[in-house]
Amino acid sequence: MKTKELIYAALFAALIAVLGMIPPLPLGFLPVPITAQTLGVMLAGCFLGKRMGTLSLVIFIILVAIGLPVLTGGRGGIAVLVGPSAGYIFSWPIAACFIGWYSEKIWPKLQTWKLIAVNLIFGVMLVNLIGAPIMALITNTSILTGLVGALVFLPGDIIKAVIAAVLTMQLKAISPIEEKAQA
Repeated sequence: MKTKELIYAALFAALIAVLGMIPPLPLGFLPVPITAQTLGVMLAGCFLGKRMGTLSLVIFIILVAIGLPVLTGGRGGIAVLVGPSAGYIFSWPIAACFIGWYSEKIWPKLQTWKLIAVNLIFGVMLVNLIGAPIMALITNTSILTGLVGALVFLPGDIIKAVIAAVLTMQLKAISPIEEKAQA
């Protein structure tokens, strides 16, 4: 891996940490708050591609594991990675990988609506299909209850999917994926 690629991955891990500074919206009925950090997950996949997008989220999870307060609300540490948010957090590299894989695949004929669809499928549905059942298991509730409860994330996640797609289209010319496509 090139130094430039590592820098991109580290910058996106930092971006996701900065998005964690935006105050969360706690929900009284779910132990997982609404955060802006999934926007960073979608951006990492769309803008960096499969490999670097995934690496940026792995770096981010390592920062969480060593206790840095990079999650929304200033949270960090191993306890968070075994708590109700664990499934969501561990789904982020998987989501970035799939978003990046598909973004690379469609890059020559990239259109905003395609990126929005990719973000909705992998950045919203996949994250919730992994995160909600794990949250339910950890909180000792039914998986169906967890999935139904996760519906509250959909309006904000849809907005984040659109923002990530629009930003990627605006920054397409400087994306590492563009460099690979031209090589």
